[in-house]
Amino acid sequence: MHSNPSSRFCLSVFAFLMILDVSLPAVAENVDPIAKMQTDAVTSRRADWGHWGPSPEKYSSWKTHSNRLIPVYTFGIDLDSVSGKNSLYRDASAIEKLYGSVPENTVNPKADYFDQTDVYRLQTSAIESGKKRVILFVFDGMDWDITRVAAIAKSGKIYHEGRGEGLHFLDYRGAKTDFGYCVTSPHNEGTSVDVNTQTVVNPDGKLRGGYDASLGGDAPWRPGVDADYPIGKSKKTKHAYAESSATATSLTCGIKTYNDAMNVDFMGREVLPIARKLQDDGFAIGVVTSVPISHATPGCAYGNNVHRNDYQDLTRDLIGRPSVFHPGGLPGVDVLIGGGWGIDKDKDGAQGDNYVPGNKYIAADDLSTIDVNNGGKYVVAQRTPGVAGPKVLSEGVRKAKESDKRLFGYFGAQGGHLPYQTADGNYDPVVSYGSSKPEKAEVYSEADLHENVKLDQMAIAALDVLDSRSDRWWLMIESGDVDWANHSNNIDNSIGAVHSGDDAFAAVVSWIEQHGGWDQTALILTADHGHYFNLDRPDAFVPKPIE
Repeated sequence: MHSNPSSRFCLSVFAFLMILDVSLPAVAENVDPIAKMQTDAVTSRRADWGHWGPSPEKYSSWKTHSNRLIPVYTFGIDLDSVSGKNSLYRDASAIEKLYGSVPENTVNPKADYFDQTDVYRLQTSAIESGKKRVILFVFDGMDWDITRVAAIAKSGKIYHEGRGEGLHFLDYRGAKTDFGYCVTSPHNEGTSVDVNTQTVVNPDGKLRGGYDASLGGDAPWRPGVDADYPIGKSKKTKHAYAESSATATSLTCGIKTYNDAMNVDFMGREVLPIARKLQDDGFAIGVVTSVPISHATPGCAYGNNVHRNDYQDLTRDLIGRPSVFHPGGLPGVDVLIGGGWGIDKDKDGAQGDNYVPGNKYIAADDLSTIDVNNGGKYVVAQRTPGVAGPKVLSEGVRKAKESDKRLFGYFGAQGGHLPYQTADGNYDPVVSYGSSKPEKAEVYSEADLHENVKLDQMAIAALDVLDSRSDRWWLMIESGDVDWANHSNNIDNSIGAVHSGDDAFAAVVSWIEQHGGWDQTALILTADHGHYFNLDRPDAFVPKPIE
C-alpha cells in the first residue's frame, strides 16, 4: 500500500521545485514512468503522447467537461431496447419530448448511440423483467479515451475502436454483457437559482443542449471535424456540455435538466429518483462514493435540491433528516459510505442561510442524531485516529447486520476524497496542471493511508449490509476521483483512479457470483460525462519490461 520512499522523495522534490519555477534535474531511473510523463508534460507544457483540450500544441488547453459520447457497459442485461434502430436520436418527436424542443442538428437517422436518460430506463426495465438487485456503477468523468489509456497502462494491449480490452469491466464475460455509448448533453447551461427558497430564476438558461454527430463524432473513437464543438465553442453548432449533477439526474431520474440541478427539472420542480421509487416498493437503498458523500453523483442517488453545492442539505436527504427541500425529512438510505471526513468550513454562502459551521458535508447535530448510540438508525463507522480504516468499516458492518441497523461510513483525506491511487498502484501523486502554474501535488501521511479504506472495501461493505436487510436492493457505486484527477489534467492520477474503480468492479462481480449469480442481478457501468483527454500515442503507455 505504501510507495517507494526514494521514488516519492524524488517526485516530491520535482513538485516543490516546479512550484518555485526552478529548473528540474534529470529524473532518477526508479521513478515510475507514467509519473515521469506527467511531470515532464506539466514542466514543458507539451507531450507527444496526449493532450487535454482542443489544442494538440498544448498539454492543457481545457480543464473541465466536454460533450463527448461516453461508454456504457451492461451486465445481466443488454442495450437492444435503446441503441441502434431504437435510438431516440433517430426520432425528432422523441428528441423534442426529451429536450423540450428539437436542438439544432441533433436528429440523426443513422444514430447507433442513445441518450444518458436511457440508463434510467434500463434500470426500470431490469426491475420490470424480474431483477431484484440493480447496481449503477458510475466512473465519474471517464470517457472512452480515459478508459483506453487506463486499459493500455494496465495490460499493454493497444486497441483503436470498440469496447477494447485490458480492464476487468472490459474483459468480464461471466454474464450477459453489452457495450454502447450515449449523449450526456444537458437541458441547458446558465440557469440561476436561489438555494434559500429553492427556486429557479431563469428556466431556459443561456445555452441549450443537443448533439451534432457531424461535429462531435458518431462514435467515441471517430471524433468529429470541429475540436471546439465538444466544449460549446463551435462556430457552426453550439450545444451545452454537462456537469455532474445534470448528468446524474439523467441517470437516476431519466430527464434532461439544467447544469447544477439535483433531481429537479429545468423549472426546479421535484423529480423522484429511481431509488426512492424502489424504496417505496420495499427495496433497500445504498450509496457508495470515493468522494464526499453528498457530491453531485451520490447526492442525486436520493436527494433533491436546486443546486449541487448545498451539501449539508443533500446529506440530510440521504440520512433522513429535515432539509430545506424536505422539511419533513425523507426516509433516508440504508447504507451511505463515502468521503468528506475532516473537511471543516466556518462559512459557505453556496449552502444558504441554514449552513451550520463545521464539517462541510454533514452538520455535527445531524451526525450525532443518526448515531445508534444516541437512539438513531445508523451505525456510524468513521475515520478514527490510530485505527485501520478497514477494521473500522468491517466492525461497522458487523454491528449493522447484528442489530439490523443502517450503516453510515465516513472517511477521506485531502479535499474529502480517498487518497489518490496512481498508475503504478501506489499513493504518491505528482504535480497537476494548474490554470497558470503547476498545482502542488497531494502528499498523504501514514495516517491518511492507514485510517482510510478503498473503494472496493466500501462497495463490499455496502453489499453485505444491503443483502442482510432485503433480498431486493439498489446500489450506486461512484468512482468519483476519476473526475477530480481529470479536472487537474493529471494522467497519472486518472489512470490510478480508473484502476481503483476497476478493482472495485472485480470485487463486486466476485461477490455477485458468490451470492446467487446474475439471474436476479443487473449491473450498469458508465460515466456521467466526458472530459477532453486525447490519446495521441498509445504505445507510450505500454508497460516496459523490468530489466
